[in-house]
Amino acid sequence: MATKTMTMAKALNEGLRRAMEENKKVLLIGEDIGKLGGVFRITDGLQKDFGEDRVIDAPLAESAIVGTSVGLAIRGYRPVVEMQFDGFVYPAFDQIVSQVAKLRKRSDGHYTMGMVIRLPFQGGIGAIEHHSESPEGYFAATAGLRVVSCSTPNDAYWMIQESIKHDDPVIFCEPKSRYWEKGEVDLDNPPANIFDAVVRREGTDVTVIAYGATVKTALRAADTAAVEGTSLEVIDLRGLSPFDTATLEASVKKTGRVVFVQEAPLTASIGSDVIRQLTEKCFYSLQAPGLVVGGYHVPYPPTRIEEDYRPTVDRILDGVDRVIGFGS
Repeated sequence: MATKTMTMAKALNEGLRRAMEENKKVLLIGEDIGKLGGVFRITDGLQKDFGEDRVIDAPLAESAIVGTSVGLAIRGYRPVVEMQFDGFVYPAFDQIVSQVAKLRKRSDGHYTMGMVIRLPFQGGIGAIEHHSESPEGYFAATAGLRVVSCSTPNDAYWMIQESIKHDDPVIFCEPKSRYWEKGEVDLDNPPANIFDAVVRREGTDVTVIAYGATVKTALRAADTAAVEGTSLEVIDLRGLSPFDTATLEASVKKTGRVVFVQEAPLTASIGSDVIRQLTEKCFYSLQAPGLVVGGYHVPYPPTRIEEDYRPTVDRILDGVDRVIGFGS
């Protein structure tokens, strides 16, 4: 079994390379992704190896980038779009919601829409306005789009390849604050059911669900809770829309309590919907109402107070204490 230690950024790069080697219809398009290799260097070296016709440096026009990719997808290509930062996706919002999400159904399946929109998201890098946001909820609420997020290099490597093969459009959310963290990547054996939720840590007292950058924070919270005698089961959601209810239900029915962790504000969020569905399906197993720990309902703050906005270990543990202490 060939394994290799690499950063998430390198894992994405290698995953894109492998997809391009296996299918000549795969091409990349985005701002500064060619000679520069992207602002996070995810596409580093790919234009040199595959040429300017397959790794395309586009103008600063997100709507045009996505619109062009719609045409390519209709013609059978597999475009992979890079949004340079999460906050830059909004000029392309009309294209994504009005065309990308709808054309396969509108054409009764005559057109596939096998395209991936890579979206570096969430905060944690000390960036300026429009560079640290969590817009995934907009797309999760849009029928016709699949929304996924990786949290480890191994998942990043395999998930980007599986997304490219998918006939439905995929919004691929990459936690930018985890780009430089290393992990083992199995280059031969893809994880089963890569878009389904996965238990990252077994536990018995409270189910903690997270995705993207917050998975690592949830695992750190579980380490701290264990010292205090509380056992947290940490689940990485991975598929944000649709999401894997079976894995979540099994965990909640075991623990009887659930806390959801996200960087996005709580209002109309993925966490709110997950808790709603778990309340419906696991009502008689729950010993306390589910709770969401997330960002506040304000625009993303300046860098100097960024860590006061993002979920922390202390805020997660406060949520854990609240669901454990409910009714006492």
